[in-house]
Amino acid sequence: MEVTEVKVFPVNEEKLKAYATITFDSCFVVRDLKIISGETSLFVAMPSKKKKDGTFKDIAHPLNNETRGMIEKAIIAEYEKEIAKGTQLA
Repeated sequence: MEVTEVKVFPVNEEKLKAYATITFDSCFVVRDLKIISGETSLFVAMPSKKKKDGTFKDIAHPLNNETRGMIEKAIIAEYEKEIAKGTQLA
């Protein structure tokens, strides 16, 4: 499986830094991933749905750490590019 496209949509909120969309093998897309500012670094939260009891359940998520790492690396790299572009325009 290969990441073929990543789109990042920065937002101006305290913890939430951006939304992201990722495409695999030019044929499968996952939307509404979130880039969150954690205590020590950025991390990617998978799209989730709020349950009746108030908890959240992931709608889509990787099944192993290798795939999670690949997704996070691609999304955070694209986020950093977008932020750099914004800095250059200012």
